[in-house]
Amino acid sequence: MMRIDVGNVLRQRAPRHYRYIPGWAVRWLERIICQDRLNTLLEHNAQCEGADFARGVIKDLSVSYSLAGNIPDGKDRRVILVSNHPLGGLDGLVLACVAEDVYGKEADAKFVVNDLLDFVEPLRPIFLGVNKHGTQSRASVERIDRAFDGDSPILMFPAGLVSRRRQGGVIADMPWRKMAVVKAISSHRDIIPVHFSGENSQFFYKFAHLRSRLGLRFNIEMIRLPKEIFLSEGSHFTVTFGSPISWRSLEGGRNAELQADRLRSIVYQLPCQK
Repeated sequence: MMRIDVGNVLRQRAPRHYRYIPGWAVRWLERIICQDRLNTLLEHNAQCEGADFARGVIKDLSVSYSLAGNIPDGKDRRVILVSNHPLGGLDGLVLACVAEDVYGKEADAKFVVNDLLDFVEPLRPIFLGVNKHGTQSRASVERIDRAFDGDSPILMFPAGLVSRRRQGGVIADMPWRKMAVVKAISSHRDIIPVHFSGENSQFFYKFAHLRSRLGLRFNIEMIRLPKEIFLSEGSHFTVTFGSPISWRSLEGGRNAELQADRLRSIVYQLPCQK
């Protein structure tokens, strides 16, 4: 059974420096990431994996969701669902359940994620890890290509990062990357825009803003995301679907980033169209 152990992770990842890390710092990190509460969730859902694990976690957190908009009939599974990323964790778990609700368990929906999330063992069966900071391994590239060439629906957060407070105080994604557009064209998959309601705590956004103002490049506010999961306990979220966008209408090459920006705009207009 998977368990989170901050001390063990530090020993493995930084063996030469671990002995210089004071015990209070390790205990502080354990509290910040809610290690005990996370391990309780993992233990309670130890027999589950994939969407079943996600469903077990959101049940334990008393989280509910509803679907709105142009909900797909589930017949065409060769699609790419692109969503905003407001929560940084819980939204992914909910969307994994939503994909199963809409397309069926047998559809075996996959989720493109940062490969750093590979440590979440129960979700590995549905994850397609992408290395955002280095070279992609051949095995990883082949697995992603097989998924897009296959028949399973694929979910993506094109921003690649959790939403931040933008200019004017609006909570929104960073610019979207072009991967969804490029893959839609190459694999002949239509794109379904999806809007996920919800926000993190004001502390999270203030922390992220302060880090940015200090000129720190490493997104240290990410250590706060486990806490944000538990702050959403008992919440209800709305998942709004837009009309499918044909891959034939998309433009690749130099225009791929502009197309990604257009998709982002469409997603943020969806709640106004309900």
